[in-house]
Amino acid sequence: MTQRRNKRANDPASSKVAVIGAGYVGLPTAATLAHFGHRVVLAERDPQRLAALRSGVMPIVEVGLNELVAEGVEGGHLRFTAAATEAVLGAEFIFLCVPTPQGDDGSADLSYVEAAAKEVGPHLEHRAIVVNKSTVPVGSATLVEQVIGRPDIRVVSNPEFLREGSAVRDSLHPDRLVVGADDAEAAALVGNLFASTGAPLIVTDATTSETIKYASNAFLATKLSYINAVAGLCEEVGADVRDVMLGMGYDKRIGFEFLRPGPGWGGSCLPKDTRALLHIAESAGYDFELLAGAIASNEQQLARVVAKVETAAGGALEGVAVAVWGLTFKANTDDRRDSPSLQIAHRLAALGATVRAFDPTVAVSPEGEDDAVPADLVGLTLCADPFEAATGARVLVVLTEWDEFRWVDFSRVLSVMAAPSIVDARNLLDPAAVRRMGFAYTGIGRQ
Repeated sequence: MTQRRNKRANDPASSKVAVIGAGYVGLPTAATLAHFGHRVVLAERDPQRLAALRSGVMPIVEVGLNELVAEGVEGGHLRFTAAATEAVLGAEFIFLCVPTPQGDDGSADLSYVEAAAKEVGPHLEHRAIVVNKSTVPVGSATLVEQVIGRPDIRVVSNPEFLREGSAVRDSLHPDRLVVGADDAEAAALVGNLFASTGAPLIVTDATTSETIKYASNAFLATKLSYINAVAGLCEEVGADVRDVMLGMGYDKRIGFEFLRPGPGWGGSCLPKDTRALLHIAESAGYDFELLAGAIASNEQQLARVVAKVETAAGGALEGVAVAVWGLTFKANTDDRRDSPSLQIAHRLAALGATVRAFDPTVAVSPEGEDDAVPADLVGLTLCADPFEAATGARVLVVLTEWDEFRWVDFSRVLSVMAAPSIVDARNLLDPAAVRRMGFAYTGIGRQ
């Protein structure tokens, strides 16, 4: 049965917590729990990431994370270790925040979750509570219980709803807390860890909790696919998608969130979770045609943006220099996993374009050190600033909505480009302003 509480008046007593994995979920989670006064040990086996954390350098880009981690370390509430078995000693709660990458068939790969559970299982305190924080398919709580193999250990599902770039704010001020478990006491104890947020607490069974996570992300992906399709319609009929968004967004049943058209949706969550939910549906014999359509629509959006660039280049990309601004899947993060920006850049290169790319989070290797280029960026010419990327380009493509791109000196951009053409896949720029300067401008759903 699902229960809901709107407020909890009293802060919980300090608890000892272990967090396994210092990635985009684990690190904000550990820092937030330390901020709430809990004693947190964060385990990270990657020696470079661990060394960075211990020296106060964050291995990921996240607004406010440096300050939150520093606060926890200086206050004695947060420390780091390389060994998960050390982190769990004496811990009342163990948060599994390890990767669950997409498998070849679209399902979530649980090998990291299984390995973590197997590693820490023998070292857990009696009656400890293991919390699945990673995004996992239906039945994962039961799987973790089986891997640990101890009847005294309770396993709880507590999915994360963090937006990259806003993970600290989302952790400190969540819209809701979802906790799923067969053991009501265990669920309540996990909820109380976050009591000071005052967020609504939804207590349910583990299967429902796991489904809530996938259903939420799949809905957001579907909403993005819908507005991208509407933007395409606007282009065909001569409407302006910005005004369409306004007219839709003021309807409280719809809202403005996720009504911004772009090059397609991506990142570490939406592509993986939509395909995982579709795989779950197919395994259950359910024809989830609506979700399959949203995924197909996203693929079409990527192709549409590439086609816009081809048109702007005169119909062909072979031998054409194309400037790309932005490679991360969205602004204010360094995450390039399943980035539509990066996918489009590689598609342009595959069509023969010389892609000159700049992103604020991508460091340019010294000349002659090509082996230092990350594997996902091979085939692109990485540039140190927007102007270097634009030099000699016939088309400039804005693929990530970094705010700094709005304020670039476009008169200088115009002077270094071989042809003055912009494809704005994020509708970030002012079309009238850049057109007055002499640029040909193409947006998404805009005239």
